[in-house]
Amino acid sequence: MDENKQNKAVKKHSLWTNLLLITIVIVLAIVPLVIAKDAEFGGADDKAKDAIIEIDSSYEPWISLIWEPPSGEVASLLFALQAALGSGILFYGIGYMKGRSKREEKN
Repeated sequence: MDENKQNKAVKKHSLWTNLLLITIVIVLAIVPLVIAKDAEFGGADDKAKDAIIEIDSSYEPWISLIWEPPSGEVASLLFALQAALGSGILFYGIGYMKGRSKREEKN
């Protein structure tokens, strides 16, 4: 009976923790958009290029792209796919290690 109450308390605590974390993520995503309404959210590549040209206007890149996406939307899609694939691999590894440790605990 005590174990059942303890499990319910842990689940309730986990629920509130998850809700708090979700709220924090939502706030972190929305606040910058509200604070900087007219800001341009450009990539780091453009900022670096502008900074280099400002320092040395005669600079010419020593390497060029093999393939340039036809539009910004395609570039954003490829970036999102890369991020999704990377996070999928990362979290699969974390889940695999957690499952392996649980399996070892049972034995």
